[in-house]
Amino acid sequence: MKLQHVVESQQFTVPLLMELFGRTRQMEKIAARGGTNDYHNRIMATLFYQPSTRTRFSFEAAMYRLGGRVLSTEQAGFFSSEVEGEQLEDTIRILGGYSDVIVIRHTQAGGAKRAAQVSKVPVINAGDGNGGQHPTQALLDLYTISRERPIEGLSIAFIGELDRGRTVRSLAYLLSKFERVKIYFVSPPEMQMKADILEHLEEHDVWFALEQDTAKVLREVDVVYQTRIRPERLTDRGSHGRYTINASVLQTMKRDALILHPLPRTVEIDKSVDEDPRALYFRQATNGLYVRMALLTMLWDEQ
Repeated sequence: MKLQHVVESQQFTVPLLMELFGRTRQMEKIAARGGTNDYHNRIMATLFYQPSTRTRFSFEAAMYRLGGRVLSTEQAGFFSSEVEGEQLEDTIRILGGYSDVIVIRHTQAGGAKRAAQVSKVPVINAGDGNGGQHPTQALLDLYTISRERPIEGLSIAFIGELDRGRTVRSLAYLLSKFERVKIYFVSPPEMQMKADILEHLEEHDVWFALEQDTAKVLREVDVVYQTRIRPERLTDRGSHGRYTINASVLQTMKRDALILHPLPRTVEIDKSVDEDPRALYFRQATNGLYVRMALLTMLWDEQ
């Protein structure tokens, strides 16, 4: 299966994931020696309608490490012709004439799919809307896990604000492609995972459970995937602490468990956790550079 666009996690098969991860390991070596000039004739356009640090910078760094160039705008709703009422589709058609790939973060779920439908160059979804998807984040998450242990048979707890969590949604889709995976969705009831993901997991015979008791789950899982919880969304403001990781919580986890977070964090992971060898979120962010380098080369090499 060839990649034309990267819009949603569902488009990746296990063989395609293994191909991507193999290429990602090659990109680690290329980046370590300073990069390559193999793609010096390529231009990437980054079109971000929402703020971004890791995703935008890692994509742009990936492009520079590959020898290419970048056209960029941040807060595109204010610094593009959308201010004058230009439609997304028209913007994409124009940028496709200037660049070889468009990386887009849009305010609406489905924005990247709209872009891909009219684009003559590859479109990469860098996150769309609340409750949409963020497939490249999920790919780097899965890659980070795969470097530590097999995905098949994995048990993972997603903790936090899950209903709007596009990173969690995308990773759940990817995990559904592997055998014997167990997923715990741990969240206050008002922030629990949406029905469409749960229905997808049921259709693919993936075991999952909805939980509110973090303490019970953390003793059982191989991976803790922590996400933000905005206190203002909580019905019970005092419950926020039940969904955080600190030094005392670490003592209840498996000794070889992995702690991931898509970042940015606020108070859901205490800084004391950073020095624990199980905390992989900074390495996870670095892996985003290598995965995105690999994705860019796969899109172009398969054209």
